[in-house]
Amino acid sequence: MEDSPKFAVFGGGSWATAIVKMLCENLDQVGWYMRNVDAIKHIKKEQHNPNYLSAVEFNTNKLKLSNDINEMVGYADYLIFVIPSAFIHQELEKLKTSLDRKVIISAIKGIVPESSLIVGEHFNTYLNVAFDDIGVISGPCHAEEVALERLSYLTIACADDTKASVVANHLNCDYIKCKISDDVIGTEYAAMLKNIYAIAAGIAHGLGYGDNFQSVLMSNAIREMKRYVKKVHKMKRDINDSAYLGDLLVTGYSVFSRNRMFGNMIGKGYTVKSAQLEMSMVAEGYYATKSAYILNNNKTENKAKTPIINAIYGILYENKEPKKVFKKLTDKLS
Repeated sequence: MEDSPKFAVFGGGSWATAIVKMLCENLDQVGWYMRNVDAIKHIKKEQHNPNYLSAVEFNTNKLKLSNDINEMVGYADYLIFVIPSAFIHQELEKLKTSLDRKVIISAIKGIVPESSLIVGEHFNTYLNVAFDDIGVISGPCHAEEVALERLSYLTIACADDTKASVVANHLNCDYIKCKISDDVIGTEYAAMLKNIYAIAAGIAHGLGYGDNFQSVLMSNAIREMKRYVKKVHKMKRDINDSAYLGDLLVTGYSVFSRNRMFGNMIGKGYTVKSAQLEMSMVAEGYYATKSAYILNNNKTENKAKTPIINAIYGILYENKEPKKVFKKLTDKLS
């Protein structure tokens, strides 16, 4: 790998756009793969993504844009994937270019439905990428605040701390502060789980529960996250760190949170399908709820106690009445 590694971002949504913006602060060229040919043409002509974070203007001389995933994999050394988990498998099926000597960074907050694995595990199991070459970008950080250049924090997790530092150094700028971690699996599961809890927070708000209940819900959510993550990957970690608790809080409370927005609509009486149609962005927590629930309940023993995940699964996938489900949930929280 070169002393000055090349970076490419895969995805055309708001978080992908925000990561490209960060990289452009430090690099002379950034690769950017997106499927939408019209969006690529628009960016080249108008210097901004027409569909997401359109206020962010790019110096297009710094962008290497392509709708060919193999071209972009061949170009870069560090590949940052920001494609929603529900669609990542079908995109990876297009791959013909080798991932040998590539560093895979997941900025995806979800589980791959086809394998029921977090993205890093999916790359390792199905694409033979070594765990030392897999990393994770986690928050707390909303793309919209990156666009506004509001001070934000990221955690870069990788078993190889040198590679984590390379990514951190290329994302650091005046409004982004990065730290590194070796808890790759834990941070990726936490990033997935917090979206489920944000849906719960949104449903609670839609049902009319106030701030007092929300605080209890989030307090229980971080403890539930701790139990869940400990079951899937036991190691020493501080669940109150910003990569876990901080990311949970910003996703559960922020007006920019698409998962909270999705949950709020469900609480107000929207069906799941109508809420999805109303939103222009993917609420990762919808898919994560099913995966997390099944993964936990498929264990014959040693299950984590997950009343919040169970409640959201019942609402989203078993058509249970949110008001009744939350009434029962309130008796299980402390």
